[in-house]
Amino acid sequence: MNRSIVTTADGSKTIRIADWNEQYHSKHGAVQEAQHVFIASGFRAFLERFPKTHQLSILEIGFGTGLNALLTLKETKVRPVKIQYHGVEAYPVSFHEWSALNYTEIVSDSRHDFERIHHLPWDEITSLSPNFQLKKRQQFFLEIMDTHAFDIIYFDAFGPRVQPHLWTIEVFKLMYNALKKGGHLVTYSAKGSVRRAMMAVGFVVERLPGPPGKREMLRATK
Repeated sequence: MNRSIVTTADGSKTIRIADWNEQYHSKHGAVQEAQHVFIASGFRAFLERFPKTHQLSILEIGFGTGLNALLTLKETKVRPVKIQYHGVEAYPVSFHEWSALNYTEIVSDSRHDFERIHHLPWDEITSLSPNFQLKKRQQFFLEIMDTHAFDIIYFDAFGPRVQPHLWTIEVFKLMYNALKKGGHLVTYSAKGSVRRAMMAVGFVVERLPGPPGKREMLRATK
């Protein structure tokens, strides 16, 4: 596939797959989207709901560029919470790709962390800080068999337009099983078929204001 580095509306870069007319992040702003959907509506919202939480487990579906992991790691440096973070990715990005991204120019004091995130071996748990452990898992989404293991899921797969098989009842049943009771799943998609698939497996689903360029996003609770 023809892949290239492009600049999004907020100045941050992402990877574009020309064959699909699809990007790893929103063309309206890669960092803005990640901050809005996964950090504000996922991570921070969970801590607001459960303010006494001191340990969290997070599963990211679509580890991709490592941006969501980087932003979550940054949160632990200003909040008294310990994170165990699992990022699932079947096809890791190359050194040529991730090293061309400019997130460290936008996210302050992050260059060392971003490089470490990508240089870490796959399928091993590593401490990046006293409050953040990362395990990058190279596997397909349908191979996820965790049960009652995670507080939050960042569902950041490629969109249902190009990969509809990743947004099905079968996949969301695995996500439901992987979450602890009361856990949240957040995603940028607000498509009706996605919401119905989530509800079919038992999630309570909320429509929330979306990031720049999108009217709505979804948050599902177990």
